Amino acid sequence: MATTRKPAKPRARRQRGFLIPALAALAAVVILFIAGIAGYIVLRVLPNVPALDAVTDYRPKIPLRVYTADNVLIGEFGEEHRDFVPIKKIPDLMKKSLLAIEDARFYEHGAIDWKRAMGAVGSNLRGGFGSGGASTITMQVARNFFLSREKRLTRKINEVALAYKIEAALSKDEILELYMNQIYLGQRAYGFSSAARIYFNKTLDQLSVAEMAMLAGLPQNPARHNPVANPKRARERQHAVLGRMRALNYITEEQYQKALAEPLRVNTRGAQEFGTHAEYVAELARQAVYNQYKEDAYTKGIKVYTTILKAEQDAAYASVRRNVQTYDQRHGWRGPEDRMELPADPTEREDAINEALGKRPVSDGLIPAVVLSATSKTVRVETVDGDTVDLTGAGLKFAQAGLSSSAKEKMRLTPGAIIRVAKDAKGDWSVTQVPAVAAAFVAIDADTGAYHALVGGFDYNFQKFNHVTQAWRQPGSGMKSFIYSAAIDKGYSPGTRILDAPLDMPGEDAGKTWSPQNDDGKYDGPITLRRALAESKNVPSVRLLRAITVPYAHEFIGKFGFDLARQPQNYTLALGTGAVTPLQMAGAYAVFANGGYRVQPYLIARIEDADGKVIAETKPTAEHTDEQRVLDPRNAFITDSMLRDVTRYGTGAAATKALGRTDIAGKTGTTSDAMDGWFSGYGGNVVAVAWMGYDDPKSLGGKEFGATVALPIWIDYMRVALAKKPPQEERPQPEGVVRENDDWVYAEFAETPTLNAIDLDQAPDPNAPPAEGTPPGTPGQPQPSPQPQQQQPSNTLF
Repeated sequence: MATTRKPAKPRARRQRGFLIPALAALAAVVILFIAGIAGYIVLRVLPNVPALDAVTDYRPKIPLRVYTADNVLIGEFGEEHRDFVPIKKIPDLMKKSLLAIEDARFYEHGAIDWKRAMGAVGSNLRGGFGSGGASTITMQVARNFFLSREKRLTRKINEVALAYKIEAALSKDEILELYMNQIYLGQRAYGFSSAARIYFNKTLDQLSVAEMAMLAGLPQNPARHNPVANPKRARERQHAVLGRMRALNYITEEQYQKALAEPLRVNTRGAQEFGTHAEYVAELARQAVYNQYKEDAYTKGIKVYTTILKAEQDAAYASVRRNVQTYDQRHGWRGPEDRMELPADPTEREDAINEALGKRPVSDGLIPAVVLSATSKTVRVETVDGDTVDLTGAGLKFAQAGLSSSAKEKMRLTPGAIIRVAKDAKGDWSVTQVPAVAAAFVAIDADTGAYHALVGGFDYNFQKFNHVTQAWRQPGSGMKSFIYSAAIDKGYSPGTRILDAPLDMPGEDAGKTWSPQNDDGKYDGPITLRRALAESKNVPSVRLLRAITVPYAHEFIGKFGFDLARQPQNYTLALGTGAVTPLQMAGAYAVFANGGYRVQPYLIARIEDADGKVIAETKPTAEHTDEQRVLDPRNAFITDSMLRDVTRYGTGAAATKALGRTDIAGKTGTTSDAMDGWFSGYGGNVVAVAWMGYDDPKSLGGKEFGATVALPIWIDYMRVALAKKPPQEERPQPEGVVRENDDWVYAEFAETPTLNAIDLDQAPDPNAPPAEGTPPGTPGQPQPSPQPQQQQPSNTLF
């Protein structure tokens, strides 16, 4: 027979009878504990807390920022990436995203949220101090400005005391403003505005709800919730923020669901994105500002506005990249960048690939990849982004030599080879490579010297060396313009006839006979100086230099800003065997472009402090001064007419054909054995110089000239720079210039028979074969091309 137990009601009542007093006792203990802490804070802590100058007179470390003339950010320098944004300019939903997860009752409590604090006390009693927290925004401000993050009771007490002091000194909006501009959010980003740029390349007002929630989740643990390093944890934290926002009705159900489903496009490399590729420009500006302001340059919010124009800088960058790659492609596949072992274990393999590719420098459009498998028809690679790509057909054409069974080992495409791949506009992949050749481009205003564009090399990530300002190279035939200008000043005319025939100069080659040669080995007998320059004839140029004398020409070219110590004092001067920088060439050709005035190239238009006050400024003169004039206006007029013919029918004729205008002028330059290729020219008041060559000088190729390697860069840039500038009319004839022999000449030298011909009485048979033993090459024994040096021309920035 079953027995039925009666409920133990008396025992339950007894338990409740013991529980109520226990809870009351516990509450009393907690109250006494809190009261004790409050008393301790008031009597012992508050009098000793630090002064609040750091928050009441907040001066954030704002990095140095560099801009184009049209206000596009091109560089940022400083240990902390930070923007200061006033609270009234921070989007309301961005503030709510943060408060939802960090301190929902921020505007209701007075420094401490006691409701949350009671829950935290219970958590700490159960799990030990540090297992639960209830830090408010104000407490976090106190900790970030004055205290460490160690989990100790004394630190927490000081934090509470400081929080009360801050609340007494600042309004709620001021406290939130401090927090949202000061807090560290990973990737060297301080403050939410900076984080928006770093992670999403957006301003705060451009962020979506999902992006705001992602950023709002970062303060708790920027390392753990970093979307670059830990995308999965970042997504989990983001969902928690979105859940709180929905629970508090900060967003609608529709916004909530849309945000949950939104794919985030995070800058996975955590790199700062700028408005245009102008890394060499930004570095020049940084150097100049640091030289003047030292370490303050990186923390005081200085803004540098350069003279660079975004559209022209974009054109210059794209032109250099495109034409360097075109040159590199026509000279063939050089083989993989490196090789690695591919572990058999999938996990180990993935780690090894990530490590190997992570070490490769980033280059715009040239994506590092590892070959996983290779046959003559298909190459499978894994890219740095983790994508697997199959390359076939036309995508393998460039590297076909590496797939041949007879390929040399260093050329072969085999598993483990580290290469570069590129994706075209149609989405098709192909094998490519990082060019080995170097290049440079610079453009300045002919009247003021202000830079319009500057590209110091193919890729700043690969090489910081700025070829525009630091590379001293032979100018080759680009120097002829100045030799012919010197002849004009001596009284010769573009119509002067000069002998184009073989020339032997005994004793000019270290005691031996020097016989300069024309590039094509052809001679045309008597020709005009105009034609000799247009066709870049070497032998007539040497004859011309002999006629005006080396000392005269050497001194004359100093007018244009060349370093005379780097120019030879012999007949190879006519063939450009000295050393110049591309920047020097731009300044020199500006003299012809502006009618005879020397201008000083400068980069920085103005510098502003954090408050927008101009603290340094470059103001070019409205008109040229007599002190700037270095060349007779008649000489500038005549030489300009000759340089225009270079681009009409001479070695630079491709420029006129491509641009469809006749108001451009310039000169090609090719050195001995084609070690350097140049084009220097101007149009529409813009002077531009393009150069290509190897850092360790070697030939660009037997069929390469300034017209094939440098002129295309110049044309592509000028196509953009001149697009909105109507063609200029022919220059007006200056006083003191007359026509003789159907060309221009100084009036005082007209009808001077001795100036009408050079060496015509020495004309040999133009079709006779060259003398036995004549050294090949253009300049015979020129000075060797100097190695690039880490030297920067002075006074080029301000």
